[in-house]
Amino acid sequence: MNKDRFKKITCALLGEAGITVNGDNPWDIQVHHQGFFRRVLREGVLGLGESYMDGWWDSPRLDEFFTRLLRARLDEKIKHDAKLLSETLLARLFNRQSRRRAYIIGRRHYDLGNELFRNMLDKGMNYSCGYWKDAATLEAAQENKLDLICRKLGLQPGMRVLDIGCGWGGFARFAARRYGVEVVGITVSREQQKLGDELSKELPVEIRLQDYRDLDEPFDRVVSIGMFEHVGYKNYRTYMKVVYRCLPDEGLFLLHSIGGNQSVKSTNPWTNKYIFPNSMLPSISQIGRAIEGLLVMEDWHNFGTDYDKTLMAWHGNFEKNWERINHLYDERFYRMWRYFLLSSAGGFRSRSTQLWQIVLSKNGVAGGYQAVR
Repeated sequence: MNKDRFKKITCALLGEAGITVNGDNPWDIQVHHQGFFRRVLREGVLGLGESYMDGWWDSPRLDEFFTRLLRARLDEKIKHDAKLLSETLLARLFNRQSRRRAYIIGRRHYDLGNELFRNMLDKGMNYSCGYWKDAATLEAAQENKLDLICRKLGLQPGMRVLDIGCGWGGFARFAARRYGVEVVGITVSREQQKLGDELSKELPVEIRLQDYRDLDEPFDRVVSIGMFEHVGYKNYRTYMKVVYRCLPDEGLFLLHSIGGNQSVKSTNPWTNKYIFPNSMLPSISQIGRAIEGLLVMEDWHNFGTDYDKTLMAWHGNFEKNWERINHLYDERFYRMWRYFLLSSAGGFRSRSTQLWQIVLSKNGVAGGYQAVR
């Protein structure tokens, strides 16, 4: 196929989403390298992301470009590349999120440098979706989210709480200060544990470097905020069994997770290679199978559009503070991180991805659970 044919096919596909090559709309793309068209058609989503990192194309509003691309489901038309098929096959054959491989995501993503995240996130270092109801700032949205979780769990002074995938301990510190509870948080990132310990040293908070499968001790409540995306479909049932054995009969578990509209076995090759290795988004049916006969679903809250706002706020901070940290990273990293944040925002804006808070109990709440919003 000659290069003109590649260009014609790519332009026609993008046209289905209202995107014009070298057009004037903010969501249009400007192509700087003619190899872009062949690369995208041959390599799919991996080629699209890598060619952006290489400076082969740009868009004034990358978030809007992805919103239109995903609403038109163009990702499904070009996703069947060899790399994606090999990733899916490997995910079926092997447990990509086994205990032996559990710390890969910590080294590859969360250990990128605390300065990167300090200059992007809110002051509490919360690396998950904020709750923007009645909030005008990222700080307020994140505090809203933390308080919402505490109220959904019915935290009371003196309770012992487990936070699976605690990050830098943002939830743990908030819950300890505001609700008078003791929190044990676990992470697979050494950098998160180090900074989390430092920030939490005056509070009844313990941050451990530990895999969730090694947990076997009692807690009054369990929470997991933005960690389930790293568990993997082969381990969902195991994960829920760990929660079950750590909870008392009257205990509650809140799962805060990004979710997908379809069941998958792996993530897309670009995200797997550059951002979240061995990750995948759970679906409603996959979560349902994992808890069946084990836990009772009390409440399921979707506020995925709030992640769009959160990601755009993170992107704003990243751009504003880039000069403070650009000595630590190169230009290709800068383009990679912009692509990650803005493509993710487009995913939530297009409603291709969701954000769920699910409250689960061990035996069903006597008299019924009162949903909190």
